[in-house]
Amino acid sequence: MKKRRVMGIDPGLAHTGFGIIDAINGSLRLVSYGVIETSAEEDHGVRLLSIYNRLLAVIDEFRPDEAEMETLYFSRNASSALAVAEAKGVITLCLAQQAIPVYMYAPNKIKATVTGTASADKETVEQYVKLLLNMKVAPKPDHAADALAGAITHIHVCCI
Repeated sequence: MKKRRVMGIDPGLAHTGFGIIDAINGSLRLVSYGVIETSAEEDHGVRLLSIYNRLLAVIDEFRPDEAEMETLYFSRNASSALAVAEAKGVITLCLAQQAIPVYMYAPNKIKATVTGTASADKETVEQYVKLLLNMKVAPKPDHAADALAGAITHIHVCCI
């Protein structure tokens, strides 16, 4: 039995979603998911350090073999793009220090892989993640669902 553990990550300064899935002989098994949250009340550097430390704790607990992270996509707000880019840098550093290879996919690729259409809305993605992972309820919040969708995408692209 060959098992691969993949961690999906939806990067963000206020909310960083994560989802961990095992791929075992072509089937998917949900391990864990959640969101790392930081407060706008905190100093910017403290928020980045919090993301790093909490992600490291998740990595230490679940020991993923590889990671997937959504590429940056912004249509309007440059200041939020910069904050997400900084969070993404901290996440990339954390993964590199743990020797975990990271693969990146565009949001449209993730939606298309999970739902069959690149224009799927968040609710549709959540429902497909629920079905694919045999969950009783759709994963919430959407940052965690997006991270799980990213992990599913990576498994389908590289492993199945």
